[in-house]
Amino acid sequence: MEAADFRRRSDAFLDAWNRHDVEDVVASYTDPLVYRDPNTRGAIESHDALRRYLTKLFERWEMRWSTGDVFPFESADGAAVTWHANFRLRAGEARVDVDGVDIIFLGDGKITRDEVFFDRAVLAPLLAGQTA
Repeated sequence: MEAADFRRRSDAFLDAWNRHDVEDVVASYTDPLVYRDPNTRGAIESHDALRRYLTKLFERWEMRWSTGDVFPFESADGAAVTWHANFRLRAGEARVDVDGVDIIFLGDGKITRDEVFFDRAVLAPLLAGQTA
């Protein structure tokens, strides 16, 4: 897939995340799947597990993402996609900016594997005094 095509797909995918639409996000993934981010403590491997995770995540956090650079893989259907996000705990006013990258693999037009990387330490000021 060309970078421009992957960027369009990434923007549409992040739109579902920005709307905090659990069902639209889940529908972007195959089942089974592999999803990991610094908060998951291991792999999420099914639609049901992803749905539970996202429901809790979206209840607690307000987040807004935008696509950065897209680096399609030459030998696989996937890409490394950089992004910028803004996070706020729904129970607070403070916000932090976060930069990260997703390593994404596709199958049958959906995400089969999504490995998310960012420095979770930037969230520490928001989590001070809260149960993480």
